[in-house]
Amino acid sequence: MHSRSYGPDLTPPWKRQAPAPDVPAERDLVVEEAATGFCGAVVRCEKTAEGLTVTLEDRFGKHRVFPMGPRGFLLEGQVVTLVRPAGAVTVKASGRTASGSVAVPGARARVARESRIYVEGRHDAELVERVWGDDLRIEGVVVEYLEGIDDLPAIVADFSPGPGRRLGVLVDHLLPGTKEHRIAARVTGTSVLVVGHPYIDVWEAVKPGSVGIPGWPQVPRGESWKEGVCRRLGWPVDTPAAWKRILASVNSYRDLDPALLGRVEELIDFVTLAD
Repeated sequence: MHSRSYGPDLTPPWKRQAPAPDVPAERDLVVEEAATGFCGAVVRCEKTAEGLTVTLEDRFGKHRVFPMGPRGFLLEGQVVTLVRPAGAVTVKASGRTASGSVAVPGARARVARESRIYVEGRHDAELVERVWGDDLRIEGVVVEYLEGIDDLPAIVADFSPGPGRRLGVLVDHLLPGTKEHRIAARVTGTSVLVVGHPYIDVWEAVKPGSVGIPGWPQVPRGESWKEGVCRRLGWPVDTPAAWKRILASVNSYRDLDPALLGRVEELIDFVTLAD
């Protein structure tokens, strides 16, 4: 009977958290998103199918979109709830690209920058195009593939990176002590950024659930990884057909592992950053 004095919430009053104060998401208000630590100024509020969102811009000009809700933001170290500014006209988002960015209807592709992003192979390039293609065209970034990175030092030298001519490189299986890691260390510099994911092949960056499999099988060293995957999954040993099947399962960034998402976003930020 005693607990009834607490009302529907059985938590004692002295243990309840005080509600976070509402703060209007006025343009240029600087806040920190609590979950990610991303700090930036409010650029806009939008109404999406998921509800109200706020776009923040950090000091490097990078934009991130977050849902507006309780206990999601910090203002001068204090937890606050961002709310729609009184009297403001909320922009209704027309949609989003496969990467999660706000789509810009009718936007024309920008003239290609001198800066480039290189990836190891055709499959890497096709996956990046499928998810980030719209963003890359608006930014004027061209993605090319290398067919491996053994010749990367010579390729970088031929590219002649410098101010306004940056080069970003995405490498498979970039782990300390590997051949790939040693090559990356040789070419990394002020105008060259080499990043990588831990997978043997970019196929593994696609979430198994999106492909309709329980997981990516283990393939012993010395055996062709892609052919071994096909055999263990009961697929015909036809890697072009297998890749077509995998790529068709990717509809947005939600189908990719964060280990790849973060690296591609990092490269796009790097090659579009003004010197």
